[in-house]
Amino acid sequence: MSRVQLALNVDNLDEAVAFYSALFNTPPAKLKRGYANFAVTEPPLKLVLLENPGSGGSINHLGVEVDSSAVVHDEIARLTDAGLFTDEEIGTTCCFATQDKVWVTGPGGERWEVYTVLADSETFGPDPAHAQDDSDSACCAS
Repeated sequence: MSRVQLALNVDNLDEAVAFYSALFNTPPAKLKRGYANFAVTEPPLKLVLLENPGSGGSINHLGVEVDSSAVVHDEIARLTDAGLFTDEEIGTTCCFATQDKVWVTGPGGERWEVYTVLADSETFGPDPAHAQDDSDSACCAS
């Protein structure tokens, strides 16, 4: 199973959760302070909402969720062979999950990640002292 991920900045998480729950007819799979994600079955989509007042309506980042670390490592090799600069994060904590991932940047500056979730986490990023408020140290800050 692979699915595209769309991570959006939202001004008000409660309003965004209500809207996207209605739009996709599904509740959030994970809901934390300042963060929500939806595992939408049809169309296959991982929708991530990051509360960033003043930045609402903009893309935070894009991604592709894959089944395993092996696929992430295959993508690291493939993207490197294609001449793209990769930023690898293996065993990192991001968005309330421990993940293996690789980042690339598109020609317009858009950030893409290919990732797999290894386990849930109680913290947003690698440093528990920065639960979600400090976007400068957050894992998916754009």
